[in-house]
Amino acid sequence: MRVVIALGGNALARRGEALEERTQRARVQEAVSALADVARAHDVVVTHGNGPQVGLLALQAQSLRDPEPYPLDALGAESEGLIGYWLEVELANAFPTSEVATLLTQVEVDADDPSFRAPTKPIGPRLEAKEAAAFEQRLGWRFVEEDGGFRRVVPSPEPRRIRELRTIERLVEAGVLVVCAGGGGIPVISTQQMGLRGVEAVIDKDLTAALLARELAAERLLLLTDVPAVYADWPARERPLREASPAELRALALDPGSMGPKVEAACRFAEAGGVAAIGALAEARAVFAGEAGTRVAAPSHAR
Repeated sequence: MRVVIALGGNALARRGEALEERTQRARVQEAVSALADVARAHDVVVTHGNGPQVGLLALQAQSLRDPEPYPLDALGAESEGLIGYWLEVELANAFPTSEVATLLTQVEVDADDPSFRAPTKPIGPRLEAKEAAAFEQRLGWRFVEEDGGFRRVVPSPEPRRIRELRTIERLVEAGVLVVCAGGGGIPVISTQQMGLRGVEAVIDKDLTAALLARELAAERLLLLTDVPAVYADWPARERPLREASPAELRALALDPGSMGPKVEAACRFAEAGGVAAIGALAEARAVFAGEAGTRVAAPSHAR
């Protein structure tokens, strides 16, 4: 079975945890250990989040006066390579006889996507109100309050086309365990006048994972995070949903900055004929088997 596994950014860097290399690499090792059972039995493609990391890189870049700080598309590529490298090392350790490859992935978006006018995607660590206000005044960054702090929000356009799709497909067909589309991919636009160029945005990783899974004709999409399931009573989290249809999930009121995109990605994949599951990274095998998490399927695919 062909399976796309999307690792959430918070699964690789726990909430409130310092983004030190040693800590993040330990989380990556835990992530690979959690998904290893699924990868041993199936053809797996791994994607991952980068929200905490790319936001931190942006903050670090702003401390430089010379040269000019890199834009978000370049920082997205940097974080995709960094996290992909960490994942590749641990996957190679877990599967020493397998070929593993990380592929920087460009994802086309529309230049007139409405998110460029109304940024909503949170990135980076949480800042104190005073710090956020200083960045907002000096750089024009926008912030939202989240879990007692303030996080920068940036445009998050819809993924339209994965430019390296054929390369990914060839690698998978050759038996390579592929890490790709990290952080939703590097956002680019293509125009007749200017050709291909990067844009200042971060694409939602889960929506790109759903697009990737559909285009690869995967049978399963696992969206793994630090939350055990989708809850009917969010944010109280007292009534987890074990199975749901896209219509049932879209009727829920969910956090647009976290669970909302995961549910939308799962719904899109289910509506295309696949089976998606949302659950905790530590329970990856059980989520895949339908013993944990939330299974999402169109009515025709329900058990």
